[in-house]
Amino acid sequence: MAKQDGIIKLKGTMDGVTFYKTADGYVARKKGGIDKKRLENHPAFQRTRENNAEFARAGLGSKLIRKAILPLLKNAKDPRVNSRLTKELLAIIKTDTVNGRGLRTIADGVMEPLEGFNFNGNGKLDSALYSAYALNLDRVAGSLQLQIDAFTANEYIIAPSGTMHFEIVLGMAELDFNGNAFVFNSNKTAITPWGAQEVPAIDMSANVTADSTLPLLQVMGVNFYQEVNGQMYPLRNGSFNALAVVGIDKP
Repeated sequence: MAKQDGIIKLKGTMDGVTFYKTADGYVARKKGGIDKKRLENHPAFQRTRENNAEFARAGLGSKLIRKAILPLLKNAKDPRVNSRLTKELLAIIKTDTVNGRGLRTIADGVMEPLEGFNFNGNGKLDSALYSAYALNLDRVAGSLQLQIDAFTANEYIIAPSGTMHFEIVLGMAELDFNGNAFVFNSNKTAITPWGAQEVPAIDMSANVTADSTLPLLQVMGVNFYQEVNGQMYPLRNGSFNALAVVGIDKP
């Protein structure tokens, strides 16, 4: 794969070379590879077909998670979140001891390693929030509760330059990877001034289907704001907002 140089950047295919844009800039790649029918049917490519099926399943899982938590994700992600999340989910698929190669799934894998995943590599939760917090999941009630004791804003919230206000967000997604469906609920604090004042204790919850039999993905984050003429604007379009998986629970 080669990078395009020069003033004019190309997109499309010409003389067997495909030009396109990636997160790393404009690149060019020569068209090639194995014949599609041979890849789909020849015994020599059985492992390739199995790997492709599981990679596709990881990609669909990444899309489902991102779609489920979109209300919180849209201002707290980086350009590579899809590829990073797909990589994590593919590793989870490979821990499935129930199904054979090519048929392994996310839901039958060990999902706990997803805990701690940051959707924004430029704004990580454990680098933004230093206050201790407690999470309590009640699967029977379908409830996730977050509790944070009172704290001083500028001592326990590490904010990027220019921050004037912040909010803490909480969300939970009930994920049906096999049916490609989800239930999502979220909550957030009031937008609070960032400074030397004390922030009152926080107690909020997110709720999904009671007694669910599906994996429950729990996320938490911090959003940063600037105030201009009485209006709140995401700081630098949310480029430093944090959102991370703080819990993953399978029945």
